[in-house]
Amino acid sequence: MADPETRPDAGHPSEASGKAAADRVREGTERARDAFQERVVEPAQRVGEAMRESGRKAAEGGSAIGVRMIDQAEANAHEAFAAMRRAAGASDLSEVMRIQGDYLRDQGARSMAQAREIGELIMQFGRDAVAPLKGGGE
Repeated sequence: MADPETRPDAGHPSEASGKAAADRVREGTERARDAFQERVVEPAQRVGEAMRESGRKAAEGGSAIGVRMIDQAEANAHEAFAAMRRAAGASDLSEVMRIQGDYLRDQGARSMAQAREIGELIMQFGRDAVAPLKGGGE
């Protein structure tokens, strides 16, 4: 191959324009890479972080709801055994029926309150879990 200095087209304007074209391609590639990073990679990373945070909050909420339901079941069992003790100590059938009626009425009210409490917890934890996905924070 001929020495670049002695080539007949050395220093020719087309060589300079070729270098300029290569520089433009390189600059365009860098701009495209930067734009891809800014418009695709970084938003995807933010979405991934928000999803992780949302999952963490959902898990915390689910755990708290489970613990609260166990607490409620324990209270319900305690009340049921207390009613059975009262019924066992009743002097006649009418007292047993009154104790049972009182227990059922109280248990119905307790169940409604517990369901309302769990519903409110679910809604709150749902809002907390979705907040990171909406761009909200803690």
